[in-house]
Amino acid sequence: MRVNSGNLKGRKLIENKYDHIRPTTDKVRQALFTKLQFFLPDKKVLDLFCGTGALGIEALSRGASSVLFVDKDFRSVQMTKENLKNLKIDAKVVKCDAVKFVEVCNENYDLILLDPPYKSGLYEKVLPKIYEKNLLNDDGVIVCEHASNDTFDYSPFQVYDEKKYGNITLTFLEKKN
Repeated sequence: MRVNSGNLKGRKLIENKYDHIRPTTDKVRQALFTKLQFFLPDKKVLDLFCGTGALGIEALSRGASSVLFVDKDFRSVQMTKENLKNLKIDAKVVKCDAVKFVEVCNENYDLILLDPPYKSGLYEKVLPKIYEKNLLNDDGVIVCEHASNDTFDYSPFQVYDEKKYGNITLTFLEKKN
C-alpha cells in the first residue's frame, strides 16, 4: 500500500498484519481524494477509526493542514504511529473509543473521515454526537466508507453524494440546510 498522490506520492505504508484492520483500497482512496482535491487544501481533518492511518496520511499528502487520528485498538494506533514516523509526519494519534472521543472533543473539523468496522452500528452512535457537539464546520464534509449493501440513518446530516466501488460505498454528508 502506497500514498496515491500529493507530496508523499509513492511513499510506502507499512504492511497491514492484522485481520481486524480493513484498509481502504488504493482505488477507493484515489477516488475519494480526487473528489475532494479542491476542497482539501488547508483543511483540518479528523480520521476516526483510523486503522493504519492511510486515509489521514493521504489527506496530509494532498494539502490538509492537520489530521487527528483516533482509534481504540492499540495495534491500529501503533501502525498509524509507525506510518507517520516512517513518513516523517508530525501528527497526533489518540487511543480512544470513537464515541467517547466525540463526546469529549471540543474541536471543529472541515473533514471527518469515518470508516468503522462494517456492521458495527457505530454510524448511528457517532453521527448524532458529532452533530450535538458541532464538530463539523458549517461548510464541512463527512465521508462514510461502508459495505455497499449496508444502509444507515445518517441523520441529522444529509447525503449530498454517494459513489459505489464494487462492494465498497463512499457516502458524502453535509449539514442540513
